[in-house]
Amino acid sequence: MFSKVLIANRGEIAVRIIHALHELDITAVAVYSTADKDSQHVKEADEAVCIGQPQPAQSYLNMQNIISAALLTGAQAIHPGYGFLSESSEFAQMCAECHLVFIGPQAKTISLMGNKANARETMRQHGVPVIPGSTGPVKDAAQALTVANKVGFPVMLKAVAGGGGKGIRKVKRPEDLPQAFSQAQEEAKLSFGDDSMYLEKIISPAKHIEVQIIADQAGHVVALPERDCSMQRNQQKVLEETPCSQINDQERQYLQKITSKAIKAIHYENVGTIEFLMDPAHHFYFMEMNTRIQVEHSITEEVAQIDLVKEQLHIAAGDDLSITQDDVHLHGAAIEARINAEDPLHHFRPQAGKIKQMSLPSGLGIRIESGVNSGDQVSPFYDSMIIKIIAHADNRSLAIRRLLDALSEFSITGLKTNRDFLVALLTDSAFQSGNYLTTYIDQQFLPYYIKQEKEKIGAKEAVTDGN
Repeated sequence: MFSKVLIANRGEIAVRIIHALHELDITAVAVYSTADKDSQHVKEADEAVCIGQPQPAQSYLNMQNIISAALLTGAQAIHPGYGFLSESSEFAQMCAECHLVFIGPQAKTISLMGNKANARETMRQHGVPVIPGSTGPVKDAAQALTVANKVGFPVMLKAVAGGGGKGIRKVKRPEDLPQAFSQAQEEAKLSFGDDSMYLEKIISPAKHIEVQIIADQAGHVVALPERDCSMQRNQQKVLEETPCSQINDQERQYLQKITSKAIKAIHYENVGTIEFLMDPAHHFYFMEMNTRIQVEHSITEEVAQIDLVKEQLHIAAGDDLSITQDDVHLHGAAIEARINAEDPLHHFRPQAGKIKQMSLPSGLGIRIESGVNSGDQVSPFYDSMIIKIIAHADNRSLAIRRLLDALSEFSITGLKTNRDFLVALLTDSAFQSGNYLTTYIDQQFLPYYIKQEKEKIGAKEAVTDGN
């Protein structure tokens, strides 16, 4: 096992990794931008190195500075967390060339699965059902139109190097495709430095289902219980839960079987996630693979009773998996709420500033993962998610109840968050039933929620004016 590991990240995931390292008696090295010099992950690490200015390109995406920090401090390995360089094959290769262990899959595997078009074809070749669409990238709008006419509208244009909802456009009619292709291509170029596009038929209505896998260097693979990540706004996850209340044991075993088969075929190592769309007839279609730990890994840890970050460290050190597929069982249900510094009533505008006071919930079955505390500054340079609240219980209804209680206990002053929006979602009948789809927030819930909240504000202002 390693004696010193550098964390090439910030915020709650950096703190999460630091805790796992300390539990394994491994020295934790943090890196930080000048905007993060007083951040929680810097305070909790054993050592910390400044790697640049606030802009990500000058710090958390600066490969040379991060590698230099690792070599300077004598770290043996680098954990990339999620986001930033976590799915950069170039960075993984650079680590290998500098004799540093990249805690994740090999560079060639990241490259293979990071190219969404190649990933589709790889999965198809190994028996995983894929969404009908292009075979590889489409070179221009004319070729995209040919494929779209073949599979049928509506379709989705996607960036080959995509992620985080960038470089994606939904196209309902042939005449809209040329402009959508141009817009998506330009956004992909700006976001990823790669304007290659591919096309898929839209499977809608659908659920977004994920299967978490772990794989060691000896070829052992374990697939864990699925996550339902269908509560999304603008293709960004808001609430996640496991297991999916609409999937039965037979379907769960099928997903785990085809996922494990594909993972073994590509000789995958470390943790990863295969994402599927599930249509109303419960047909599953491969969407993409994330070659990293994910934000929502916490709920899988609760239900599978395994520490995925520690597992990552052991795998990277050459150890075999601590469990087999026969050891995988469902232990209740878990739900995660992402607390974002944003204003839901003003187009979810990100909030920046000082947290004057914050009170975190506690109690049976409640897990908090936070990268901030009272008195901390929330920077405008990074993602708006600041805290995750996870509720675990013997059953789904109790997990919902615990999460609602936890959100009612949570308080923060100094900036707005999406807490009330999350409470409204959790109490909504669609979420309560479990029978919600990826389009639910944008098309049904959000217009109603905003109208209702603005009416409440108007009523309060009328009372104030009347007095």
